[in-house]
Amino acid sequence: MRFILPETNFFEEKCLGAAGWGNSPVMSNEPKAVLLDRDGTLVFDVPYNGDPALVEVMPGVEAVLQGLRADGVPLGVLTNQSGIARGLVTREQVDAVNARVDELLGPFEVWEVCPHGPDHGCECRKPAPGMILSACARLNLDPSEVAFIGDIGADVEAAAAAGATGVLVPTPVTRQEEIDAADLVAPDLASAIALLRGAS
Repeated sequence: MRFILPETNFFEEKCLGAAGWGNSPVMSNEPKAVLLDRDGTLVFDVPYNGDPALVEVMPGVEAVLQGLRADGVPLGVLTNQSGIARGLVTREQVDAVNARVDELLGPFEVWEVCPHGPDHGCECRKPAPGMILSACARLNLDPSEVAFIGDIGADVEAAAAAGATGVLVPTPVTRQEEIDAADLVAPDLASAIALLRGAS
């Protein structure tokens, strides 16, 4: 299923304001690495997908990632995959889907996968900060130097918990309360990067 953002003035009201993007707090310096959620951010969200053939890239994502790589910015993917814990997909299936994402959009310097369910109490499942902290350690960066971009509240909550900068890029499944609670909101990935770089 494709998620298409409706053509409304929502983003002008929430994000742009009278003075452009500068109404929201941004990093004092450009991020030294960008971490991204997988489903709903890089590729269309197919719930509990175990089939690489169903992977479809979100519009505009490839060009944004190419631009970041050209600038020497390391990239990583962090994804909750509770379908493993629920018995709906195997780790091997998730790995195959991730490999397809990497084939289409990679290579990514870091992959982090949480296989746990919401009741497992792990430290990796977003909104817990574990995957962000692990990715930062692997990249030898402080979380304050890193941005994390996702499509739901748990993504930006994980960034805040880790001390990273979070940006919400909503889809139609993003709840209004998640949008209202986010410090930084952008209509698409390109705008999220511009926002992190302090573009006005």
